Order: sequence, then C-alpha cells, then structure tokens
Amino acid sequence: MRLTIRHETVYQYDRPVAFGEWRLLMRPVDSHALRILEASLEFTPTVITRWSHDALGNSVCTFQPQEEGELLRVASNLLIERYPTPLDATGRFDATLAFPIIYTLDERLILDPFMRPATDGDTPAFRDWLSRWSTATYSLSVPFLQDLNAAIHREFTYGERQEEGTQAPSETIERGAGTCRDFAWLMVESLRRLGFAARFVTGYLYAPGLSTRGAGATHAWCEVFLPRLGWIEFDPTNGLTESVDLIRVAVSRTPEEASPMSGSIVGEARSQLTVSVTVTPVLSTGDALAG
Repeated sequence: MRLTIRHETVYQYDRPVAFGEWRLLMRPVDSHALRILEASLEFTPTVITRWSHDALGNSVCTFQPQEEGELLRVASNLLIERYPTPLDATGRFDATLAFPIIYTLDERLILDPFMRPATDGDTPAFRDWLSRWSTATYSLSVPFLQDLNAAIHREFTYGERQEEGTQAPSETIERGAGTCRDFAWLMVESLRRLGFAARFVTGYLYAPGLSTRGAGATHAWCEVFLPRLGWIEFDPTNGLTESVDLIRVAVSRTPEEASPMSGSIVGEARSQLTVSVTVTPVLSTGDALAG
C-alpha cells in the first residue's frame, strides 16, 4: 500500500518571539514493514537542521529557527510504502508465549525499561481493572493481549481532546473515556504491571472507514514484545492488531518522550496551536506527492 502523508503544525503567537531549539519526530524509520520513497520538510521561518537517531533508534530532526516572528510552521511531506505484517497465527500456540509471559535473562536485560511502570498512585478503580486481567484464565499470551486490546476499544468512550498531555491510567479508568494516547498509555502501563514489556508508539493512521477513531491527526498505540514474534502492534482505540493502517513514526517509554514537535521560545507570549494530518492512498506510481 502506497500512501502520501502531510503533517502540518502551526504555532501562532500574539507577539513576535525568538525561538530556542526545537525537536521533530515526524519521519518514520525504514524497515521490512515500511519504506520511505520521498520525504521533505517545510519551515517558517528559515531554520538550521540537524538529523540524528536517539537511544531508541527514532529518526530525530533538531532545528533552530533563524529569525524572530509571530509564526512557527512546520510541514512534513512523506511518500511511503506500507507492507502487511500480520500476526503469525502459529505463534498463538508457541510454548514460549504462555501466559503469564516469561522472558529469558538476555531479553529482560534489554527490555527492563519497558517492563517497569512509569506511573504510580494507582487508584482502587485501576487496581480492580488490573485484578480483572491478572486473574483471567488464559494459558497463552496472544489471546490475552487481543482480548485486552478489544476490551479497551469496547468499554471506553473515545473523544478528541485539543489540550496537550496524556491522562494517567487511573484517570482514564475513572472517567471511562479518553483519546487514542490515553488508551495506548492505559494498555502500556497495565501490561507492564502484568509482567509484559510494552512501549508507547506514535504515528499516523490510514482510515478508509468512517468509523475509524483517531483519523485526521497523529495517532498513538501500544507495542508489546513477545518471544520469537518481536514487537507486536496493538491499537486499543480501534481494536486493531498488526494492521497495515498503522504507520509507526516513533517509539518511547512514555508519551512525553514521543511528542511529534517540541521546543521553546524566548520570552512570554500566548500561542494558538493548529495541527492537521492527511493520509491519502496513491492509486498509481505516477501520482504526485501530496502537498
């Protein structure tokens, strides 16, 4: 599946400001599941950029605006090919995928940061939620994970929220509602308390169906490490598992580390943030890159 992606972020300030250094997580990493054919960035004002890979292998663009102004605008244009990576059905019956999950010592040395919860202050409601799953009668991990993923999709109310930040898992449980990043974070932190290695993922969602949640913006989901199978995608917002519609850009231990765009200004000013994302299928190799 070939797709064009345009992701535009605009900060409008009520007075001219000077800019500090900013950081972008908008470029996916090439892999067996995703191939970048074209990529470009647009900036206002002009900037100096530097590219690097962070400790998790994410592709990071650091940039420094060269002028003061009332506007900071960044637009990312991508042309990618996404390849299906369906969950290996035979893995459902692999003895190494028993529930509760068991990792080897070598795996635990690498996975330890993703097995330790990053939040505390669990409420009684969250503890009840965890007890429901820790006492479940599963013998294999894959069906357990699929059911947990489906339960969050089914039992919680989805709603967009313009404010930045992510709810604590306890807050999502008590409210019974949240955004894609709230549901992803609930699944990540629940699984860590249940012995799994899990990480927070940000990227884009191709949404051909009108019922798909999280389209038209950046999207967030969960990845779980399973022996032999590796990192497996679960999207509790839409109840998806290893879907070709999920386009991963970055992985992190916490949502705060996965912000698509972050930075600072010098001085004080009120700002208005506008973000737009479009993901469009390319019907033929001759179609032009969107944007």
